Amino acid sequence: MAHDDYSLRRLPDEARRSWFSVAVQRFGQVSAFHQFLLGATLGLGMTFWDAVLAITLGSVMLEVVTILMGIAGVRENLSTSVLARWAGFGARGSALVGLLVTLSLAGWFGVQNDVFAHGLHRLAGGPPVWAWAVLGGIAVTAIVVAGFHTMAWTAYLTVPAFLLLTTWTIVTELRKHDLGDLVGMPAPGPALTLAQGTTLVAGAFIMGAVMTPDMTRFNRSTSDVVKQTLISVTLGEYLIGLTGVLLAHAARSADVVGIVMSSSGVIGMLIMVTAILKINDWNLYSASLGLVNTVDVLLRKKISRSTATLWLGALGTLLSALGILDHFTVFLTWIGVITPPVAGVMIAEYFVVRTWRAELDESRSGGELPADPPDWVPAALVCWAAGTAVGFLVPVGIPTINSVVVAFALYAAIGKTAGIVRQVPGSRVDTHR
Repeated sequence: MAHDDYSLRRLPDEARRSWFSVAVQRFGQVSAFHQFLLGATLGLGMTFWDAVLAITLGSVMLEVVTILMGIAGVRENLSTSVLARWAGFGARGSALVGLLVTLSLAGWFGVQNDVFAHGLHRLAGGPPVWAWAVLGGIAVTAIVVAGFHTMAWTAYLTVPAFLLLTTWTIVTELRKHDLGDLVGMPAPGPALTLAQGTTLVAGAFIMGAVMTPDMTRFNRSTSDVVKQTLISVTLGEYLIGLTGVLLAHAARSADVVGIVMSSSGVIGMLIMVTAILKINDWNLYSASLGLVNTVDVLLRKKISRSTATLWLGALGTLLSALGILDHFTVFLTWIGVITPPVAGVMIAEYFVVRTWRAELDESRSGGELPADPPDWVPAALVCWAAGTAVGFLVPVGIPTINSVVVAFALYAAIGKTAGIVRQVPGSRVDTHR
């Protein structure tokens, strides 16, 4: 169970971790290279203060979703996909959620590993790209197999190292310019509207928000969840995002990763290694939890999280070594649009409709799960589809947030007006088998 991290069970109290241990990993997720890219995209198309407003609006929306999902996770001590069984989707619906999460995050694990391999090959030369990909994939897979404890120690080392190394590179670049000029200058590229900028901010981390219970089940209290979310999301979005804005203004280009990675030799290698390790382990970790739940529900078989990690890590590493994952980025992006309404349904069920809260509360006192999860919940599937459609088709507002809000509102309305969210009759999943 130590390495399995209680993937299909409630996490016991003795397995919970300190607030700092979880917060460092959350900050590591938010303060990654993609955040520099986000800030640079905003900076190319917006003034500094418009970018501040876009980051503020996007961050507030992210924090609301993240905190609510995180509170459900810490109360129930369950991963996202297992919690979904009693938070709107039913057993088979949660398997579908787990499958989407597995495909999305395992795919991004491979894409990030491919970036890692090309970056190290460019900086250090030596072995071919595929060899760097194998090396990076093996390293991250080994960390994730070992579980949350090892991932925490990885974050203790990589997060400060990444921040110090990138800060040194960025300060060196910004010293060449007057800060006041950078803050006051107009957007150097094609203009972005406030709605477009806010959409970029909210959409960049929405998958992390949906998967929050995977991490917050290790917290000790709801206050820990709120503190770590406010600190990590706020600092990550503002510190890294606004730095990216300034760099884009200074370079008059969105290629800030090229600036940050301009250091050669040891420093460049360390930046690349720490950048990938501190986020890619969580891509693989959440993917493995999703796969464990899917196999348990659909195939009626139990596999350990470590086994799932090895399978997914090997597949992602192989695909990145073959260099074919670039062809899947559009597919992965579409999955990223489909997944956010899951959060809307889960939040509505857990906090508003509360169809299965009594069973969850009763079983929690004994550290068990309710014996009889529903099979399918038609209302959840309808609301999920409606939220996805709105995210795709409605041009007004912020698509990612629109999809979450519509799924939440529709499920809450159906649940409260009908008095109960009906389920499809059929076989149920015995959680005690």
